[in-house]
Amino acid sequence: MERADAARNRVRLLDAATRLVAEHGAEHVTMQAVAEEAGVGKATLFRRFGNRNGLLMALLGEAEALFQEAYTSGPPPLGPGAPAVDRLTAFGHALIERAAADSDLGVALGRRLPYACRHDSETGQAFHSHIADLLWEAGIDGDCDMLAHALLGFASIELSDYLRLDHEVPITRLQAAWVDLVQRVTQPVAEHEDNLHADA
Repeated sequence: MERADAARNRVRLLDAATRLVAEHGAEHVTMQAVAEEAGVGKATLFRRFGNRNGLLMALLGEAEALFQEAYTSGPPPLGPGAPAVDRLTAFGHALIERAAADSDLGVALGRRLPYACRHDSETGQAFHSHIADLLWEAGIDGDCDMLAHALLGFASIELSDYLRLDHEVPITRLQAAWVDLVQRVTQPVAEHEDNLHADA
């Protein structure tokens, strides 16, 4: 169990970091500034989070809580209750839309983290598992783990920023491409199901 003083310090540090991100942007937040804002020693901050990336990943987890609740227990088609392919489509649409939103804290924090750190975070692992699980639920007879990596790569912040900002690709085109990718990955399943129904 975490000691009470350690838990209080964690909350104080995350609150301070959140305020600084809101005021100055994630790219300008330093460990020194967070420690001063929280009123603790910088050594305490490093012991708690290891380094700046560790702090940003902790903030990312807090910022992504609402979205995680939406796709794990919210209303369909993003949440449970819709067919797996529909949920997969809705999930990609949401990721692409969020990447274009200037006010989305989770995306702002994600931009400051290397891809490997972001993917290894609890949020990144949850995204990957969610897509892989939906592919499996859809009946994909393939490597759902690798396919999840491929789909997440298309919906990544880096690719979205590159296409939208450098090549002026609208998010509607990116979302349409996501639908196309999902359909191409799942089409053999849909055709197989259609054939089964036809034979019956």
